[in-house]
Amino acid sequence: MVRIRLTRMGKKKKPFYRLVVADSRAPRDGKFIEVIGYYNPLPEPPVIKVNEERALLWLERGAQPSDTAKSLLSKVGVWDKFCQMKEARRKAKASGGVVGEGSNSLSGEVSG
Repeated sequence: MVRIRLTRMGKKKKPFYRLVVADSRAPRDGKFIEVIGYYNPLPEPPVIKVNEERALLWLERGAQPSDTAKSLLSKVGVWDKFCQMKEARRKAKASGGVVGEGSNSLSGEVSG
């Protein structure tokens, strides 16, 4: 399973975290697939930077965030957007439509 989680960087007593997409079996600071952001808890207020587009892509693909990563994604608004997209997709599926499809259907149209 693919997870979104934090890896610790920085020096002793000066933590800095990267928000990464990694295989759940990999060690905390081991091999990862992609860096999608970072979290610096030292300054006041703490700095959270997330590549929203890549985070949403990985969440759509089924990546499961750790509790801390989910909290950080919520603070920057990515988790809320993901939940709204998921809800819209569920409603569209229930009504029989497909989200993201335009009026490009070929039914009844003949060109030429």
